[in-house]
Amino acid sequence: MVKFSKELEAQLIPEWKDAFVNYSQLKKHVKKIKLSRIPKHVPDISTIPDFGLSVFDPFRSLFRNISDRLRRTGNKQEMIIQVKSKVRYGEDDEEKNQDDGDDDDEEIYETELVQLFSEQDEVRIFFACLDEELNKVNRFYKTKEDEFLERGEILQKQLQILIDLKQVLNNWRKKTNLSPAGSRTGLTGFLSHSSSFSPTRNSDVSEVHSGYTSETMDQEASSQADEVIATLEKNGVNFINAASRSRTRTKNGKPKVSMKIDIPANTPTRTISALTSMLWEDLVNNQKKDNPGEYINRKKIQCAEKMIRGAFVELYKGINLLKTYSSLNMMAFTKILKKFDKVANQQASASYLRVVKRSHFISSDKVVRLMDEVESLFTKHFANNDRKKAMKFLRPQQHKESHMVTFFVGLFTGSFVTLFSVYAILAHFCGMFSAKAESGYMETIYPVFSMFALLSLHLFMYGCNLLTWKNTRINYNFIFEFQPSTALKYRDAFLLCTCLMTSVVSAMVIHLVLLSNGFTAEQVDGIPGILLLIFVTLLICPFNIIYRPTRYCFLRVLRNIICSPFYKVILVDFFMADQLTSQIPLFRHMESTACYFIAGSFKTHRYETCKSGRKFREIAYFISFAPYYWRAMQCGRRWLEEKDISQLANLGKYVSAMVAAGARLTYASQPDHLWMAIVIITSALATVYQLYWDFVKDWGFFNPKSKNPWLRDELILKNKSIYYFSIALNLVLRVAWVETVMRFNLGVVESRLLEFLLASLEVIRRGHWNFYRLENEHLTNAGKFRAVKNVPLPFRETDSDD
Repeated sequence: MVKFSKELEAQLIPEWKDAFVNYSQLKKHVKKIKLSRIPKHVPDISTIPDFGLSVFDPFRSLFRNISDRLRRTGNKQEMIIQVKSKVRYGEDDEEKNQDDGDDDDEEIYETELVQLFSEQDEVRIFFACLDEELNKVNRFYKTKEDEFLERGEILQKQLQILIDLKQVLNNWRKKTNLSPAGSRTGLTGFLSHSSSFSPTRNSDVSEVHSGYTSETMDQEASSQADEVIATLEKNGVNFINAASRSRTRTKNGKPKVSMKIDIPANTPTRTISALTSMLWEDLVNNQKKDNPGEYINRKKIQCAEKMIRGAFVELYKGINLLKTYSSLNMMAFTKILKKFDKVANQQASASYLRVVKRSHFISSDKVVRLMDEVESLFTKHFANNDRKKAMKFLRPQQHKESHMVTFFVGLFTGSFVTLFSVYAILAHFCGMFSAKAESGYMETIYPVFSMFALLSLHLFMYGCNLLTWKNTRINYNFIFEFQPSTALKYRDAFLLCTCLMTSVVSAMVIHLVLLSNGFTAEQVDGIPGILLLIFVTLLICPFNIIYRPTRYCFLRVLRNIICSPFYKVILVDFFMADQLTSQIPLFRHMESTACYFIAGSFKTHRYETCKSGRKFREIAYFISFAPYYWRAMQCGRRWLEEKDISQLANLGKYVSAMVAAGARLTYASQPDHLWMAIVIITSALATVYQLYWDFVKDWGFFNPKSKNPWLRDELILKNKSIYYFSIALNLVLRVAWVETVMRFNLGVVESRLLEFLLASLEVIRRGHWNFYRLENEHLTNAGKFRAVKNVPLPFRETDSDD
């Protein structure tokens, strides 16, 4: 049977861990009470006179136990403890709070011992801690309840605005179908559209202006416009010059009003639209001619609907988490009081549990009513009154882990080990690494297979990260904003890794077997290209097979990175961009492989075509700079949005890495003392910069005031020595660039193997870095009790008087 402490640890919300009942601490107090009841001096048995045993002794003992139990439970009026409550006002001025109401007041519970206990001090400390935990739970529940209720009220207003706007569109669409003039003017006779941009927020803003185009419909359209404006104003929409519509009119007497719709600029189209809308606003607003503008953009209305739907889903998720919080804490109070009764041989749990059940986090039904209301609204407006469809959005079901995945992981692992052993034996007998054959084989086959090996190693490290994040209760799905139902599990990552390496080693074995059977190199060197083509096809395959949600998510993130800074930067984007900075050798191998097969060198076996020349050097610089450039552009975008100066400092880190990478490439082609000095200086400065950012910013270490020396105050791993070892390991792996300066005089095989080893160490360092980076992010969320995503809302007020 699983202990409740472990069950609580497994079920609690990681970001709200500090707000839960400290069950382990209360257990320690109960244990102290138990120890205090043990007599300190045990009498010597030899000194006790032996009067012999009687056949009536068992009956006497049973009678004594029954009488003691009846004495304790018979008198129901007997009070062991008395729990008192008092109100603590939210402000110092109590009279002001009393006048304003008791919404901000807090009920505090204090327990007094009515019956004298033999272990008086320990029992008093236990109930003092229990009162403190109860007050903490009530306080946190009330805070989150108010937050969700306020969010729910705002969402209802936003939804009502959306319904009114959609109704306007539908009504006017019917009108224009019946009116000849309407077919020409569209929605301009009722509500017209123009764009504006707020420089303080990256958003795509629409302004809706009312006007007239047909003199015969002036009176009717004016009354309808006033009715729509009044309806929207009731729901919190502030229109420009709404208070003076009768005085502020256009040339033809049309009331000029405006409402803003904020659409986040998270795509290139919206970003460019947001930038150009500043100019467009001036052109439209300053026109003296009778030009009422364009029609309401349906796409923006659809995007607003999607934003509101996502906000409802996140609100429902938060409500569910709050219900779980309430039930788990109630169970914790019940369990710990039963332990106390058993140890103290008293019946105190009943009276205290009555108080707990009357407390706010149990007795309040506001969250339940809000949940029912959210379900009703979502079913009606976003699921066409189909409750089953609505619940798929609100309560997505997670796929159960299959044992077949574990079976195939073991199968492919064994196959990989066996095939790799076969490959090593065949390569030895075929003389692939001899002085005669090493040049052609290592220049043509090595880049393809090493590319797959580095990719599979990164997948393996990611699987290890997923496993450690799961075991340490780091909510990586929430941090990365993944869907739990389709997110990759650690077993899936291991399956992809082992399947990939089994396929690659199988191709290597087939390649060697064909070579040993008399086939020429020109005939069999197309095998790596065929393997690469198969994997690229599987990556972009549109059919719902082989982890399609994960594949498409990966492609979408790559698109966001390559198109930086036009896409809005979220954590998964810059996290993946950091991974790419560690895979520059893989990109170099991809460039060599693409050149080798596209240029047809695998037929002529002239591999030097893709290893020399001006274009090769230019592409090498581009590949070395691209990941750092993308990451720097992401930092620039975040600085523009967040106005955080640390993003500029982070941008400087990647610029310094670009300079160091360029110096090392130049030194590789011009190995003189000047460039050696430049490489040492630039690489040393970039390494120090990167180490500082790793330890201080990304990992949150080197805090001199921390209770854990030079670490953080909060650590997930219990063994602190692991953190110090990780610091030393990251330092060693960061200085692997020293090999490029030392320039060992090695053969082709040895140099290629050394290059692959250094690239593998960088991938391992990045996988090692990933755990602490996400641990720090998780602790930041836990410090702010942030367990649900805050979705931006589309409709907001405008303060313009134009």
